Amino acid sequence: MKSAQFDVYVGNLDCEHDAAAIERGFADIAERVQLRVYPKSAKVSFQYDPASASPEMLREKLDTLGFPPQAGRSVPQQPKIWRNPKVITAVIAGVLLLVGWLLSQTAVPGLVTTGIYIGAVVIGGYYFGREALEELIHEREVGIELLMLIAAVAALLLGEPAEAAMLVFLYSLSEAAEGYTEEKTRSAVRALMDLTPKVALVKRDGREVEIPVEELAVDDVFIVKPGQSIPTDGMVILGTSSVNQAPVTGESIPVEKHVDEQVFAGSINGEGALEVRATKTFADNTIARIIHMVEEAQEKKGNSQRFIERFGHVYSPAVLGIGILFAVVPPLLLGGDWHTWLTRAVVFIVAAAPCALVISIPITMVATLGTGARKGVLIKGGKYVEALSKIKVVALDKTGTLTRGEPEVTDVFVLGSNPTTGMRSEPDLLAVAAGLERRSQHPLALAITRYAEAKTIQPADITDFQSMTGAGIMGQFNGSTLYAGSPDYFEGQLKISLADSTAQITRLQSEGKTVIVIGDTHAAWGLIAIRDTIRPNARKAVERLHAAGVKVVMLTGDNQRTAQAIAHEVGVDSFYADLKPEDKVTRVRELAAQYGQVAMVGDGVNDAPALAEASVGIAMGAAGTDVALETADVALMADDLEKLVYALSLAKRNASVVNQNLVLSAVVIGALVIGALTGIFTLPIAVLGHEISEFIVIGSGLRMLRS
Repeated sequence: MKSAQFDVYVGNLDCEHDAAAIERGFADIAERVQLRVYPKSAKVSFQYDPASASPEMLREKLDTLGFPPQAGRSVPQQPKIWRNPKVITAVIAGVLLLVGWLLSQTAVPGLVTTGIYIGAVVIGGYYFGREALEELIHEREVGIELLMLIAAVAALLLGEPAEAAMLVFLYSLSEAAEGYTEEKTRSAVRALMDLTPKVALVKRDGREVEIPVEELAVDDVFIVKPGQSIPTDGMVILGTSSVNQAPVTGESIPVEKHVDEQVFAGSINGEGALEVRATKTFADNTIARIIHMVEEAQEKKGNSQRFIERFGHVYSPAVLGIGILFAVVPPLLLGGDWHTWLTRAVVFIVAAAPCALVISIPITMVATLGTGARKGVLIKGGKYVEALSKIKVVALDKTGTLTRGEPEVTDVFVLGSNPTTGMRSEPDLLAVAAGLERRSQHPLALAITRYAEAKTIQPADITDFQSMTGAGIMGQFNGSTLYAGSPDYFEGQLKISLADSTAQITRLQSEGKTVIVIGDTHAAWGLIAIRDTIRPNARKAVERLHAAGVKVVMLTGDNQRTAQAIAHEVGVDSFYADLKPEDKVTRVRELAAQYGQVAMVGDGVNDAPALAEASVGIAMGAAGTDVALETADVALMADDLEKLVYALSLAKRNASVVNQNLVLSAVVIGALVIGALTGIFTLPIAVLGHEISEFIVIGSGLRMLRS
């Protein structure tokens, strides 16, 4: 039987430990239900057999495990501080610590204050102590929580209950704050979810009815009023309006939308009402896909993060082992004082705990991925963020990347009046050209007909249309046979001299333009030059890449002459023309061998082999293009090359913040360890230093939420 899928956001899911608890909770029905937990997004995804499980049953089990499912598609929010059990227990521990200290300044018996301190340790350490034991028993791992638990218990046994209570209070407080930190990093996903409305106005059975957006079906017709956001992807079937696509693509300028043009979920309608035919269900629209990709990316760890985690799995047990050695070796072999060295060992365990080190990378990476998504740059994981920061060469496809990928008429020249037709002007020439080309679907023909239409020129009535493959087209007009073709065709096949126009044709072709000649069997009537126009900001983007120290290369299957003209105009360092898809792969490989990390930018379909070969494959204009979203490592949602510059700068900023955090963490741990071993630092100082460094690293990582 075919399995079903059920995704749900849950509360209290803040870390890998919580994810492991959920997985253990479903172990008894693993043969019927497979699940994947996304701790960064607080989401659980189930694959289940409908005959033996249901969403209601899965929700109930999650609730029983202590992870309450959220209603609808809302990302869970942390409870108010005064309702958060972790915060409450931490505060109680702090209050008991304060009460114990105040009573210790009076004549109250020490047994009373000791009891109060022990109460603070038990209450404040409940949550992280339980996590430590569960991790040790079920995962066979020594984690930071276990180090803190051992340090607190050891301090109690050494007769230092106040120090133990302070350790537990400060650490439990930082643990409680962890959930609010995770919530902050989820702000990007929550903002994306808030883009789409909760209901859609749909035309059904001749009536307009409001339905939940989750019930929208493909081919439903829905109405979007001025100022409303668009509920799902679709094609405009009635109306004209400017649409703000910034939430999806990052474009700053609204885009004019007409009939038969695509609109995306989450974009905001401007001044006109639109009727739209849905092309995607709500669960499969652009915003939903972006959210899913961001959630997937946040769980994919970069090489440096994986290294730190592997290091932590070895480092934490090593800290515990070294701490034990410091506690027993000096007294046993060197005659040291047991109390002194036991105390130093406890301080060492706290000082050397790698909290700040372990959290320095993931908190920064998650913030980076979310910020990029908000700006229309989807990066599919930490390793691609790292790779982007090291890019030395950007290889750009020409068509659709540096250029619009849609040829346009750039020049029209009338070569002389014709006595047969009376043609003397540009409109006359365009009318004949549009008449010849209007039945053709060739991109150059479409460019001519669009140009004539834009100038409100009525195509001439051409009959007996005939396409000549690889040469041009012909037809009958006022008793004459007319042709539209290349200069070579006119001079070679029709034997019509273009000597008077040679200089003009050569100049146009040197500018990378394709020249179409219009004429009859006796003479050429005019020239029409067409070129795939360069994107307005292409040159500026290339200049900014150069300023960032990146070499820019253009790869194209177009001819040498056109490629040279485009390359000169946009200012790339070098170009390669007449390339087949496999040739682009070879060039990317050669660039990588010569310079290092290479990013390949293309449309995600024709350039798929080269995108796969590059260190980072980047698809441009990926909004609404499923293949581009799937094939590339990075998807730029808009047809905007400056998004590429932004992606590279974002990755470099991420690398800078990560390095700052790693250095800070290492310096703090080193200083605390030296202070612990020499006896300079007491347990409270070690705890304060440890927790302050962790909060600094978290705050530093959250800087990446700023765009």
